[in-house]
Amino acid sequence: MSHLELASPEQLGFDSQRFERACALLEGWTRSGTVPGGAMVVGRHGKMIAPQFFGRMGPEPGAEPMRDDALFLMASITKPIVYLAAMTLVEHGLLNLTDRVTRYIPEFAAHHKDETLLLHLFTHTSGLPDMLPNNAELRRSHAPLETFVEHAIRDTVPLFAPGSQLSYQSVGTLITAEIVRRVSGMKIAEFLDSEIFKPLGLSSLALGSSRFDRARLVRVETPAYHEPEFGWNSRYWQELGSPWGGLFSAPAEFAVLCHLMLNDGSVVAAGGRPMRIVSPATVAAMTCNWLDRLPDVPEPTRRTRPWGLGWRLNHPGTDDSWGDLLGPRVFGHTGATGTQVWMDPDTGVFCLLLTSALRERQPWLLVNLSNAIAASLVSGG
Repeated sequence: MSHLELASPEQLGFDSQRFERACALLEGWTRSGTVPGGAMVVGRHGKMIAPQFFGRMGPEPGAEPMRDDALFLMASITKPIVYLAAMTLVEHGLLNLTDRVTRYIPEFAAHHKDETLLLHLFTHTSGLPDMLPNNAELRRSHAPLETFVEHAIRDTVPLFAPGSQLSYQSVGTLITAEIVRRVSGMKIAEFLDSEIFKPLGLSSLALGSSRFDRARLVRVETPAYHEPEFGWNSRYWQELGSPWGGLFSAPAEFAVLCHLMLNDGSVVAAGGRPMRIVSPATVAAMTCNWLDRLPDVPEPTRRTRPWGLGWRLNHPGTDDSWGDLLGPRVFGHTGATGTQVWMDPDTGVFCLLLTSALRERQPWLLVNLSNAIAASLVSGG
């Protein structure tokens, strides 16, 4: 299978006029230039409303219109998919979340990191920095992924004792990807293809863009420090396949992964045959608040900024909430390139919002859009 069955908004319990109002928001932003381009797909109970595409393929003047086979840089939405891959090894009895990282990477003990558990990597409580101190220099030199791994193992110094605080860390995802490689014998991109994407028939979803026609890749706004030779739109970065942010996907294909997470780890393949990737127990574990199980994390953090395993839970009432109308059991992730996904186990709804607008400049746009989409759901069940 490559996508979910299409349905109308009404068939999925949405008010069509309210849903069109949400679509009009993104369409208006792309027409005004606030957002260069974007796409959205909303679904429920194994079906989806046809993906909507808006704007242009890049932020530069004269960029071509958005293609209906466009591939978006998912940015940090990559992270929970890497952790999902690692959880398949937990299911196979090859990893334990309570193991020390040094069981799999002995040299990780450098700079007193020997107390770090896999669980800390999955929940952003490891104390590792978000990015390597020499991140820009490595990218400027077009370093291979293996070099990033070497520096992450050898040179990173913890910011705090593992399990004592919450601090978002891309480096932790990189270390997790290296553990997957050492345990499975496959690079993380190969493992994702072999264990998740290919079994689901997802041919327009991959870590790194090497096998795709570059004309399909959406070009994104970039931070000030990015240079043309290593920025998000460079061939080097697109093909690197960084485990913390290098996933490319067509909207309809990532929707299959959303349904997988809302359907206890399985989807229905061609011919009505169930295709199970992970167990219901794994989905439940990935989408509950693990900070409650780490007694040294401060109580306000555990209560208001919950994290699962790779997936983040919604943070209602905080400045990083995904929407004012979304409940605390909603889980998902955001990406710096202007991407956001959330899934609601109470209603069965998922919402994937993909733009090419740098999120840090106007983070409220995706919240506005989430509110409009959540308000368009009018039927339960």
